[in-house]
Amino acid sequence: MRKRDSLVIPLSLIAATLAGCATSSLHLAPAQADRPWQPATTASGDIVPGAAARAAPAPGPSDYTLPANSALASIAPPPALDPAHAYSLPELIDMAESANPLTRIAWNDARNAALAAGIAKASYLPHISAAAMGGYQTGHLSTSTPLGSAGTNTSTHGAVSVLSLQWLLFDFGERVGIVDAAEQTSIAVNIAFTAVHQRIVHDVSVAFYRYQAARSRGGTVQQAMTNADAVLAAAKARYQRGIGTIVEVAQATQNRAQTNLAMVQAQGAETDAYLALLAAIGISPLSKPRIAEMPVRPLSPALRGSIEQIVESAIAQRPDVLGAYAVERASQAKVKAAEAAFLPKVFLSAYTSYASGGSSISAIPPIGQQPPTLNLNGYRYGASVFLGVSVPIYDGGVRSAVVAQSRNDVDSASARLTRAKEESVRQVVVSQSALESSLAAYDAAKALADAAQVTYNAAFAAYSKGVGSIIEANLAQNQLLLAWNASTDAYSGALAAAATLALATGAIGSTR
Repeated sequence: MRKRDSLVIPLSLIAATLAGCATSSLHLAPAQADRPWQPATTASGDIVPGAAARAAPAPGPSDYTLPANSALASIAPPPALDPAHAYSLPELIDMAESANPLTRIAWNDARNAALAAGIAKASYLPHISAAAMGGYQTGHLSTSTPLGSAGTNTSTHGAVSVLSLQWLLFDFGERVGIVDAAEQTSIAVNIAFTAVHQRIVHDVSVAFYRYQAARSRGGTVQQAMTNADAVLAAAKARYQRGIGTIVEVAQATQNRAQTNLAMVQAQGAETDAYLALLAAIGISPLSKPRIAEMPVRPLSPALRGSIEQIVESAIAQRPDVLGAYAVERASQAKVKAAEAAFLPKVFLSAYTSYASGGSSISAIPPIGQQPPTLNLNGYRYGASVFLGVSVPIYDGGVRSAVVAQSRNDVDSASARLTRAKEESVRQVVVSQSALESSLAAYDAAKALADAAQVTYNAAFAAYSKGVGSIIEANLAQNQLLLAWNASTDAYSGALAAAATLALATGAIGSTR
């Protein structure tokens, strides 16, 4: 009873220790809900698991900043750029396809899908494996008899090596379905890879057009500043000749200050558009490449195409439609593989083995006429080949459930394909309508800019000769600036709408 009581305390300590293993990690969490977390860090600032390396701060303003990790402070160097070269849109697109991380991610996804197809094809090949095992055992036996003491030392050692082969010869199409599904999945991922490139081409193109519009607005504001200076100079000249008033000079000065504010805003918008272009390319804003000027060319009448032909082309080559079709075919192949799981499988199995070992027995004193030590050694090898048939009989309905899941996936894939077609038609119609509106807006804005230029020239000439008013001159100058900006925005909007329509039809990035 005393011995049993002596075990209670150690067992209790062991139980308490084991019970506290899970909750002992609470020190990894913040100590309080209303106080900052003070993580443990290395000398370089890397956060490591463990209790707080420093005491929590005294009550007061809370500091919720994290320690700086010097290893993360470095950024990838910008691509090698020629500071004297102005990059055009095709060059920027090529730069984006090389530097944007999204293209590498999509490429790795495509490679993994291709490797998955290769793994599926490997099921047609035999599986060969080798195994080896060795062991050693020793023992000692001592016995006391009326004749004296006798002892025996025994040691045994051995090794076994096996080479085995497993080969599935025939499975009634299960592997065919698995391979077809993997190949169709690879096609779908490759289509997604192309879609990523198309999206990057679209984003870079739209950002490029918007930057060009912002740059053009800066130029128009600069011209407006020149016009405002001319109006102010005319107002001062009229005032000096005695035919103007100080109010006219003040109004002209106010108009120039307003134009200067518009210039500052245009410069800020140009900087924002430039940074947005670099973000679309996927390079660091610290690289600062020069962007080539985009010449203003007449918009091609080919942009106004037949909506029916555009829709047919979109359905035939849009990445989401083609990808949904590949997924549907992959789902159909999975159904075939699931149905083949009900059928028998013919397999070949073979193995060869080699075993060797030895025993050593020492008796003290010797037994009879036998020597005190006996050594035994031997080996054995063999090979076997089996041809068998595996017939699934009962698995609790698992195979039936897998078939049902596969058929549901086919139905869902068909619905997604239908949805992709409908969505492609909707996007094409919306993009085509936006393009038509942009082209019409550009024509109207261009006519407005021409008319505003004539109005400004007439108003400024009249005011300079003393027959007009400062209000008319300022109004004409402001309206001319608005007309220029409207024409610039409409031109950029038409190009961006054309790029969006090309993306909607799946034709963006074409070399034709």
